[in-house]
Amino acid sequence: MNTYVTGGIIKKLREKRAMTQAELAEKLSVSDKAISKWETGKGYPDITLLEPLSEMLGVSISALLAGSDIVNQNRSGNIERSRLYVCPVCGNILFAGGDAEIHCCGIALPPLEAEPADREHPFSVETIEDEYYITLDHPMTKTHYVSFIAVLRSDGWELHKLYPEGEAAARIKIGGARYFYYYCNRHGLFKASFR
Repeated sequence: MNTYVTGGIIKKLREKRAMTQAELAEKLSVSDKAISKWETGKGYPDITLLEPLSEMLGVSISALLAGSDIVNQNRSGNIERSRLYVCPVCGNILFAGGDAEIHCCGIALPPLEAEPADREHPFSVETIEDEYYITLDHPMTKTHYVSFIAVLRSDGWELHKLYPEGEAAARIKIGGARYFYYYCNRHGLFKASFR
């Protein structure tokens, strides 16, 4: 996050609620000049004002900090818009059904961008009865390893956590499996198709 609270979002939300700077200032017990400074980026609201400001503007504190008015509404989903996030500090693997602001260990995490599998990260897929058996030809040491294999299905995700010095492999039920992803702790996320 590059800014604390953006003035543009304060102004947009204030105007959306048909409030003048003076009216908002009165409700927050600050001067209208303070509101003007916030909206023009010449100052920021004190942290103690975030909760009352968010209540007056009808958004969450997260929306103020994000610089956008997040609206909680049901949107038709597309599983392929899902995003994976990995914390570089603790290795936590996080999943979101779409674009999101994800934080872990005090860090804003970017969504992982999958690359096609390459020569340095080869894999094989074998069909055994009703399962795919995915194996990766990859080092599995304490410093260089595949952290997980995740499968995108027509109805959701299946995640297989792998551990350093363990086997770089997973068994996956065939039904509905479209793509699989694997994450190298040094080189990032890779994507491959079962077909």
